[in-house]
Amino acid sequence: MDKYLGKRLDGRYEIHELIGVGGMANVYRCTDTIDDREVAIKILKDEYLNNEEFIRRFKNESKAIAMLSHPNIVKVYDVSFGDMIQYIVMEYIDGITLKEYIDRQGIIEWRDVLHLTTQVLKALQHAHECGIVHRDIKPQNIMLLQDGTIKVTDFGIARFSDKATRTMTDQAIGSVHYIAPEQAKGDVTDGKTDIYSVGVMLYEMLTGRLPFDGDSAVSVALMQLQSTPKRPREVNPGIPVGLEQITMRAMQKQPSERYTSAAEMLSDIERFRLNPSIVFDYGSSFVDHQPTKYVSDIKKKSEPVKQRYIQEDSKPARVEADDDDYVKEHSGVFYAVKGILIASLIVCAIFFALAAIRGFNSSQSKDVDVPDYVGKTLVEAKEQNPDNFRFEINSKYDESKSLGVVLAQEPEAGSMKVKSGSTIVLTVNGTDTEIAVPFFTSNYKEEEASAALKDRSLIPQAVLVENTKTPKGYVIGTFPAAGAKATIGSTVYVYISNGARSENVEIPEIIGKDLYEAKSALEELGLTVETVYDDESKQKRDTVISSSPLQKGKVEKGTVVTLNVSSGVGDKSTVTVNVDLPAGVEESIEMTVIVDGAVDYNLSKTVIPAYGSTSALNFEGSGTKTVVVQLNGKIYREYVIDFSTGSVSTTTYPYEPATEPTTEAPTEYTEPPTEEPTYYTEETTIYDEPLEGGDNADNGFDYGI
Repeated sequence: MDKYLGKRLDGRYEIHELIGVGGMANVYRCTDTIDDREVAIKILKDEYLNNEEFIRRFKNESKAIAMLSHPNIVKVYDVSFGDMIQYIVMEYIDGITLKEYIDRQGIIEWRDVLHLTTQVLKALQHAHECGIVHRDIKPQNIMLLQDGTIKVTDFGIARFSDKATRTMTDQAIGSVHYIAPEQAKGDVTDGKTDIYSVGVMLYEMLTGRLPFDGDSAVSVALMQLQSTPKRPREVNPGIPVGLEQITMRAMQKQPSERYTSAAEMLSDIERFRLNPSIVFDYGSSFVDHQPTKYVSDIKKKSEPVKQRYIQEDSKPARVEADDDDYVKEHSGVFYAVKGILIASLIVCAIFFALAAIRGFNSSQSKDVDVPDYVGKTLVEAKEQNPDNFRFEINSKYDESKSLGVVLAQEPEAGSMKVKSGSTIVLTVNGTDTEIAVPFFTSNYKEEEASAALKDRSLIPQAVLVENTKTPKGYVIGTFPAAGAKATIGSTVYVYISNGARSENVEIPEIIGKDLYEAKSALEELGLTVETVYDDESKQKRDTVISSSPLQKGKVEKGTVVTLNVSSGVGDKSTVTVNVDLPAGVEESIEMTVIVDGAVDYNLSKTVIPAYGSTSALNFEGSGTKTVVVQLNGKIYREYVIDFSTGSVSTTTYPYEPATEPTTEAPTEYTEPPTEEPTYYTEETTIYDEPLEGGDNADNGFDYGI
């Protein structure tokens, strides 16, 4: 059994159960008896109490978290660094790890991925602004609450960016599947190291698999350094292009090619969330937008042309001449006049060209009816356009219609005559239009807010939040916040009050008690009791073995408490009792065995003490039994047997020999009087009526002697 369970630290923290086991510490669920709240306590393992490196890391974690105050980072309430025990008292998180959630879900829907990743990045942004780099970001170190809130934990190998620039040892610290290449090599680590790990988590959530996996940690680390992962859309084609770009930029091998900060990555995620069809221009990290061009120098002399390779740019290229090249110099005025003349000629040419085009178009325009585009796709509208209409496109989302279908037009079909080449406004079913999130006061119910969002082509998703100020079932707020721009068809999280936290009660100490007693105690507290019988327990029947939730834990009223109770089947055992026989007795003795008031004839027997000093009696049963042994009808020993422990208690009585029978004179024997026997003759009639079936002799009866 864990030595800390049931103990109280510093007279304040009662330890109830072990909830997590890590490499250097264990985490327990505890009650802070002073502040009356549940907390989690991380205790450094005993084997590391003399290890300076682990102690440093343990203290480093407490310092790191104590500096931070953010809703997405676990809070630290207290620390203790003694010689015999070192622990950190933290906020108790009732949830699961993000890794457990990924394992359950497989591929996570990309809108949910945005919601989760945004919280992680906000936590990291706060930590980085405080000068702290986490360096071990992975789903196992991120807790997910029931309301969708994220809590970043385990700053055990975090470092302060203004005090250290490299890992503490030559060996890379952190989880190899999420570790950044520079950290694996022991190079400089900073906020971009955490960005890489976030990119790996993004990849895993979107695809359901890790970008790199292998048979050993070394092979995975080498892949992080050398290999390029499959693009997420190759694994899951449903991922939008923009989100794939964000993921891959965060996972760039070179820190300089990643996002410079969590804030910058958050900005791009917000841009993508508002417009899921966006395609980012990330420059040379992904696409070579400025390929090397081959050009030659232009000389005024006829010397051999010397060629250069220069980078094509929007600015004029400057080509350096060799010393033996002849270049004619001109004054600045020459070039200024030349530029003005060239510009004037270009403007005149453009003016006359436009005038000619307008004149041509005017002469060719004709009045035509407005066509009907509603119900057609935008592609069809553009393909079937003999009158060369120009289209102005607006988007609106209708989930009952296919994407790209024209929902409305202005002017309406057949409403008027227009010139060919005129502009027609088409409203197309799509998701690239932004719309402001409406403002909801606390007077809005969940269904009212949902209806309002649907009217604006936004998808509502309710999130229940405990709240003491807003009535249950009413709106607290939204994400994105009211007034923010959201893309049509995107999800808006509506935070709904779930009311005040239900009254909590503490499960009393019920282990070892009788079922009836334990059940009564629980039901008095407003808890519901379920019973499960255990056939293997050696406890007596109806003894409470364990409970779920555990005793001393705090739960809401109405919670179901399952009691694991002994059925008594496993309580049966065999106990041997050795009856010591009286010494110095030569004659045989009748031994009578009485079990719980009833004579056991199988065990009762005749014994001869001269032939053996003890007599073994075997008993099988459960619970307790009382056995009385009589010798010659007198009580000799009394035993109480506890079958659950195999123990026997004995009460001794003195041996009383059998009483000798009284000798009396024999009674004189007198012969009994002799009577003459009665004989029957053949004529004697025994029955007045003959028996059925014929003559009496035929029925086998003997009528006389």
